[in-house]
Parts: sequence; C-alpha cells; structure tokens
Amino acid sequence: MRNKTSLLGLAAAFFLSVSLTGCGYNDFQTKDESVKKAWAEVLNQYQRRSDLIPNLVATVQGFAQQEKDVLLGVTEARSRVGQMKIDESVLNNPQAMQNFQKAQSDLSGALSRLLVVSENYPQLKSDANFRDLQSQLEGTENRITVARKKYTESIEGYNILTRQFPTNLTAMLFGYSVKPQFTVENEKAISTAPKVDFGAKPVVPAPAPTPAPAPAPTK
Repeated sequence: MRNKTSLLGLAAAFFLSVSLTGCGYNDFQTKDESVKKAWAEVLNQYQRRSDLIPNLVATVQGFAQQEKDVLLGVTEARSRVGQMKIDESVLNNPQAMQNFQKAQSDLSGALSRLLVVSENYPQLKSDANFRDLQSQLEGTENRITVARKKYTESIEGYNILTRQFPTNLTAMLFGYSVKPQFTVENEKAISTAPKVDFGAKPVVPAPAPTPAPAPAPTK
C-alpha cells in the first residue's frame, strides 16, 4: 500500500512539473531573475556616476567658485537621488519608477550644465584631474545607456510573457504582473551622455577687410 501511495505521489509530482513547465511557470522564474540582474546593473552604473560627482564638483569649484548656482544644482540633484529608497520593489511600482527616472534625469541635466559652464574656464579644461574625471563620467554615462538598454529588453520579454495566452493565466494564478518600463521621453533624454569637446579650438573671427583708399581729388 505504501509503495502504491509513493508511486501515486511521484506521478502527481511529475504531472504537476510538466504542467507548470507547459504553462510558462519556469519561464517566469528565468525572466524574473533576468530582470532583477539587469536592474542591479542599472543601479550599479548610476552609483558609479554618483561616486564621481563629489570630486568633479570640488575640482570645478577650485577654478570656478563664482558658478555657485550650477555647482549647487549638481550637489542638490545628487542629494535627492541619494535620499531615494531604491530596491527591487521599484520593479513593481510604476510611481516609484517614475520618481527614480525623474531624479536621475534631473541629475543628468545638472551635470550637463556643469560641463557646459566649464568651457568658459581654459585653466579648468586643461587641468589633468578634471579631464580624467570628465572622461570617467562620459564612460559611465555610456555604461548607463548600455545597462538601461539591457534592462529594457529584459522587461520587454517578461511583460510579453505576462500578457500573452496561455502564460497570462499562469501570471494571474501566481500573481505575476506587468513591470513598469522606462518612459519614452525619459529614455530619449537620458540615453545621450553629456559631451563636451575639450579638443575643439575656439573659432577666431576673420579680420575685417581693409577699406580701399579713397581716390585722390581731381584738380
């Protein structure tokens, strides 16, 4: 009797396993982990950028103390990002995702203004430390773009699985819901890393043509 019960239990477990596989349960596990991994990389790159900002601000301040508003803007934008509670719960909270995007977008805008202002200070542009920080920042912005792209792709796959039949039934059964995506407007604004061409030479206006001498009066 015990052997028969054990066999029935194994058979039930087998059919349950096949059923869950066929309805996409295992696919949800795989894609959910992929989303979390991609999101962790996004946060990692944003943190990398945040870590660069104090030294960047300090370096600019050493050459351009009068640019208080721009420097304060970067510091405050970074502070707002740091005060946000960012964890995996954001992946299921559209409003939290929107707030996160806005905070990061504001910081990107503040950094862009800081780099544009630096163009007015030749000594700052020629400072080796500043050039190194600017290069690191630009590289980090590129990494952010790549990380966001991978996250967008992973979210797309997960959300399709959540919506399409018959895996949408599995989603309803186990509580899987569509995850919020980066908005189109934010993606366009943040996907372009702030760039300043420190190698560009200033345009020197051409000298005005010398007027021709007036003809001598006729006697």
